[in-house]
Amino acid sequence: MDGYQALIGRLRYKHLLMISTLGSRRNLHQTAAAMHMSQPAATRMLSEIEKVFGCQLFERTARGMHPTSLGEMLIDFADNALTRLDRCAEEVRRYQLGGRGQLTVGAIMGAAPDLVAQSIIELKRQRPLLQIRLMGETSDQLVELLEQDRVDIAIARYATSVQHNQFDFEPLGNETMITVVRRGHPLCSSELPPLEQLLETWPWILQPMATPARQALEKEFEMEGLVSPRDIIECGSIFAALQLVQQSDALLVMAETVLRDHLQTGLIERLPLLLGRTLSPFGLLTRKDTLYGEPVTGFCEILRRNAADWR
Repeated sequence: MDGYQALIGRLRYKHLLMISTLGSRRNLHQTAAAMHMSQPAATRMLSEIEKVFGCQLFERTARGMHPTSLGEMLIDFADNALTRLDRCAEEVRRYQLGGRGQLTVGAIMGAAPDLVAQSIIELKRQRPLLQIRLMGETSDQLVELLEQDRVDIAIARYATSVQHNQFDFEPLGNETMITVVRRGHPLCSSELPPLEQLLETWPWILQPMATPARQALEKEFEMEGLVSPRDIIECGSIFAALQLVQQSDALLVMAETVLRDHLQTGLIERLPLLLGRTLSPFGLLTRKDTLYGEPVTGFCEILRRNAADWR
């Protein structure tokens, strides 16, 4: 414990910044310029850091600076520490300006239009000076952001079966997945062919393979004895997927809540296909062994209440 305390006592913010910057640039000259210092000074600082840890953190090669195994670990630590320090500094700044803290929420696209949006609106009515940041991503991306402490909570699904060791999960609801095509698509004017034929002859726009929604879809193909579509565009962006489906003959599988407005305006049309039936519920993901305070706990209570009303 004494050695640990001595190490922490000698490690400074500038050391973390050096490790993070050098880890991303892999070039000592560029790192020195980014930190507004001379290269000899940057060399001395790196030597000082390596002396603190008692080992080499970067290997000097003709192609640049490459981190050792311990160097890679310290780069991750420095990146996470600097991110948390930046967020803390921003919250202090907002408090000094009369604000009341910050909340960063990550949500899958199917939950965002209804449950999450309504809950955020309700929270803002109660706390108008609270800064809220909403990040809409896929479940696999949100779990990574939660692990990196870049979001406070996530409304998503486990992306892998072992993530229950890192996060607590509280079910909130589920998405209805539907299949749509552009207005005037040939499939809208005739009897729909069997799914097998659709998979073989038409292009499809699907979420990336790492997402639970895509995995559920592939599981259904497997259960039906079918192979995946031959012609696939993988797209994790809602905006890009909607543009693609409106300007092509592709079939798009996505949450009904996301597509509702486009369906109502007639920009896209729904096909009578039942897909995504095995998709597991989404829910509230939080880091294990973490004591959350306001405004996270207040937002979670609003989420739970709204989720219960919509079930």
